[in-house]
Amino acid sequence: MELRIKDKVVVITGASAGIGLAAAKLFLQEGAKVVGGSRSVSALERLGSDRLVAVSADLSTAEGPEAVVNKAVEAFGRIDILVNNVGIAPIRSGFLSVDDEGWRTVMETNFMSMVRATRAALPSMIRQKSGVIVSVSSEVGHQPDSMLPDYSVSKAAILSLSKAISNEFGPMGIRANVVSPGPIRTPLWDNPGGFADTLAATFGMSKEEAIVHFTKNVRQLALERIGTPEEVAAVIAFVASEQASFVTGSEYMVNGGALKQV
Repeated sequence: MELRIKDKVVVITGASAGIGLAAAKLFLQEGAKVVGGSRSVSALERLGSDRLVAVSADLSTAEGPEAVVNKAVEAFGRIDILVNNVGIAPIRSGFLSVDDEGWRTVMETNFMSMVRATRAALPSMIRQKSGVIVSVSSEVGHQPDSMLPDYSVSKAAILSLSKAISNEFGPMGIRANVVSPGPIRTPLWDNPGGFADTLAATFGMSKEEAIVHFTKNVRQLALERIGTPEEVAAVIAFVASEQASFVTGSEYMVNGGALKQV
């Protein structure tokens, strides 16, 4: 299926690893021009494409998201697609373990980065009477995790704001949708002290055994495996493409059957 995103200008936040990096690679493969923002851009620079601009920016600050968006306009003259992907997910021992600074850090990085990047991109999209905003939420936006209380709230906020944006800016030719991954094998899982280490300690198993046990027996995923960043990136690219031109205000779950409610 031809996605028809060749020469589209795509801005991706949190583009240096995991889902963001997989999305950057896929959009480049499809012929798009990509502006990727992240604190570290070495992984992006290694892609070695003349259609890629890597921007080093702290996306948790008021200035970071706007700097990435402005670089896209400067480099390519427009923005066709914005992918709000940057996020952190500190593992907590429960609600009472998160102080004000913890809440502030997660909300600034996960939610306010979406607010700021979207606010910066919309004027360009409004002028050209077209644009797509794809924001990455999570299954915990629907099913909060007691080990991720602040992360869960930030992802629920993304769901709500994306719906509001789709309603307000749809008449201007702008679509806004959400892609919500479930358990995906990203650095959040594999970094020291990440989800995989936590599961291994909880179940008294090796990391790989713990992931299999969690997937099959605890979460009981229908597909009985954890997902990959590439599988999420494929859905992001579809939702952003002209093949989804009549899709807005929607949420696409990429979770292997993790959530079973109607």
